[in-house]
Amino acid sequence: MPAMGGALFHTSAGRLCLPRFDDVCMFMTTPQLDPSIAIIGAGPAGLMAAEVLSAQGYPVVVYDGMPSGGRKFLLAGRGGLNLTHSEPLDTFVRRYSGFDHRVPQWLDALGPEALRTWADGLGAATFIGTSGRVFPHEMKAAPLLRAWLARLRANGVAFRMRHRWQGFDANGALQFETAGDALTLMPRACLLALGGGSWARLGSDGAWVKVLAAKGVEVAALAPANSGFDVAWSALFVDKWAGQPLKNIALSTTADGVFRPGECMLTATGIEGGGVYALSGSLVKTCTVQGHATMYIDLLPDWPRAKVLAALSVSRGAKSWSSFLQSRLRLTGAKWGLLRERVTPDVMASPLALTNAIKALPIVLLRARPMDEAISTSGGVMHEALDHNMMLRAIPGVFCAGEMLDWDAPTGGYLLTAVMASGVAAGHGIARYLAQ
Repeated sequence: MPAMGGALFHTSAGRLCLPRFDDVCMFMTTPQLDPSIAIIGAGPAGLMAAEVLSAQGYPVVVYDGMPSGGRKFLLAGRGGLNLTHSEPLDTFVRRYSGFDHRVPQWLDALGPEALRTWADGLGAATFIGTSGRVFPHEMKAAPLLRAWLARLRANGVAFRMRHRWQGFDANGALQFETAGDALTLMPRACLLALGGGSWARLGSDGAWVKVLAAKGVEVAALAPANSGFDVAWSALFVDKWAGQPLKNIALSTTADGVFRPGECMLTATGIEGGGVYALSGSLVKTCTVQGHATMYIDLLPDWPRAKVLAALSVSRGAKSWSSFLQSRLRLTGAKWGLLRERVTPDVMASPLALTNAIKALPIVLLRARPMDEAISTSGGVMHEALDHNMMLRAIPGVFCAGEMLDWDAPTGGYLLTAVMASGVAAGHGIARYLAQ
């Protein structure tokens, strides 16, 4: 009876039984027996799980189809790695949708403050920006990732890059393609941390959806999240204003709802940016159901409605509209261009109607931009598919973490924090499972 990492393998009539893999006996011919825990996906969720498990003495091998790990993490941090957010935790947790009772549990395992402490331990001390967002002092993701990977390797974590997961064979073993060759193995346990369906060139292509659905795993369809939208701009508007930012604005999904401060960018095809991303979850769903959605922009969030109306309730005389609005409201540039694009002459002639437009300008969104352009995706493995250890009920011994789960969060540090926290939670779940 050969021993492997404390788990005994029993052979009988050509059958092999792995007690550590939920005591499921499988007919094995070619799979390579692996005493390690296999983590598939070298992004933040997978690496966090590897850190948790290696710290407890478990042998861990991380597999990824790309030449190096953390590629989406690096690209996301190119303009400044927004690691987390400094707002109070009770406000922080309300930024999430889906997995409602699970995300707070993840954040118990690794909340915003703990994440800052973790980064400090890697030599990436953080600071709080004016928006409340938290960044490493070096701003970039690369130094933090290098230190992280070095610490994981020092803890015994092995990396197998250019190993693209193909799914399971007929006996439940993991299948990989690497350099044109096939590798089949059976680890003690497996964590899938494969990301969502955006930025396929960086490895997150959503190909796992069909694999898991075929095994009976409940999976919600992937959809764009933190996404831009198409808008039917006029050619004149695109020529003059495409590529221009809208700053110091507020946005809402309803004209009389709560407007959130933010910024966005006008594009040749529509509109995108942090302010839009924060609302994109509900807007994508509305577009899917109704064929379009309407987003409202307050062009002057610092001006009360009564003040705007008073400023507009005087004659503009011989002034052009652009000069009048600039002098009375300091409304210029892309804000003026957007207002002129969206309102009719009748609205411009009515101080009340124009006030309403300035304070809640409707922008009809035709559709979300393609999923591969989105920063993240919603949908994925549903809550019901997992047990309390984050193990798939339909595939014992296989766990999931990160963006491939059916939850959503805006950018601003919320998305990355929960991705990493889910990896910590899954790592602890795997350890509990193996200790049974």
